[in-house]
Amino acid sequence: MKLTLPWNKPHDNYLVLTGFVLLAEAAGILGSLFTFPAISSWYAYLNKPFFSPPNYLFGPVWTLLYLLMGISAYLVWRKYQFGKKSRAFWHVYWTQLILNSLWSILFFGFQLPSLAFFEILAMWYFIARTIQESRQLSPWSSYLFYPYILWVSFASLLNLSIWLLN
Repeated sequence: MKLTLPWNKPHDNYLVLTGFVLLAEAAGILGSLFTFPAISSWYAYLNKPFFSPPNYLFGPVWTLLYLLMGISAYLVWRKYQFGKKSRAFWHVYWTQLILNSLWSILFFGFQLPSLAFFEILAMWYFIARTIQESRQLSPWSSYLFYPYILWVSFASLLNLSIWLLN
């Protein structure tokens, strides 16, 4: 007799996928609570480098990146759930997600580009580790993190530039 676990049903897998995407997007929503009020006030008056993208670009880019993070987490979960083999992945995944929200709080909420810069370096490290850990478990999961680390690399340069210009 074959044991059918709840997550073996296709519709349940869609629910789990949706859950992972919503958790990742929730990190973005938390950060946006600090970002949106500062965009038209404090951030608008900062000196920014010539390569600073327009403000309207950030929302769609981050929404897509959170979607990719959620899908990536789901791909690992689908294969390993929260088992021993995937423990290191889950540690670095949740850490980078928490650091992602924290960056918005430091940069926009507390208006501390200097501290936010050092924090984004830590976030970059944990994103790189997430890629490394997920590559061993699900190569596609790691591929979905490449746009994220590229964007955070750019955001790190932007953060540093804003800190130095102000």
